[in-house]
Amino acid sequence: MSPRRVALYGGSFDPPHVGHVLAIAYVLAAEPVDQVLLMPCYQHAFAKELAPFQDRLELCRAVAALFAPGRVQVSDLEARLGGVSRTIDTVDALVSEDPEREIDLVLGTDLFAERAAWKSFDELERRCRFIVLARPGDPVPEGVAPSPPFPDVSSTDVRRRLRQGEPVAGLVPITVERLLRERGLYGT
Repeated sequence: MSPRRVALYGGSFDPPHVGHVLAIAYVLAAEPVDQVLLMPCYQHAFAKELAPFQDRLELCRAVAALFAPGRVQVSDLEARLGGVSRTIDTVDALVSEDPEREIDLVLGTDLFAERAAWKSFDELERRCRFIVLARPGDPVPEGVAPSPPFPDVSSTDVRRRLRQGEPVAGLVPITVERLLRERGLYGT
């Protein structure tokens, strides 16, 4: 039986870091969801260059393994859909797989602020409940219950540190750091 209520947590995860892990833990602990669906995007909608999809997928699997079995599922759906990843298309595909499943959408305040640039954001608002997570320095949107603040960690900073040979201990899970080094990602 598939989970009834799923929190869709999409993103580049280039690479996933402790902020992502803490966000997942928060959603599982504080929101009425059965599962978090971790969904690395296949091709970024705003043309960001990303590490290879299969590497990011494996990094996400390393994150999911930190949680109880079945609580965090990693999906390659956006790769199967192909092309540019758009959240509305992903939600459509998830609903067509299981029309009974309810989908909550996990967004950071940074992404929520960019909603005007999203394809069919108004449709997402009608179809999904939003779980908006506070990112340091970003205002919490009006009418949104604030989450606790999350650490000021970014994938951009992690990539920069790795390229420059700086340590990333404490910024990424140990299992993710091990995979980054094994695969030689981001200049490791």
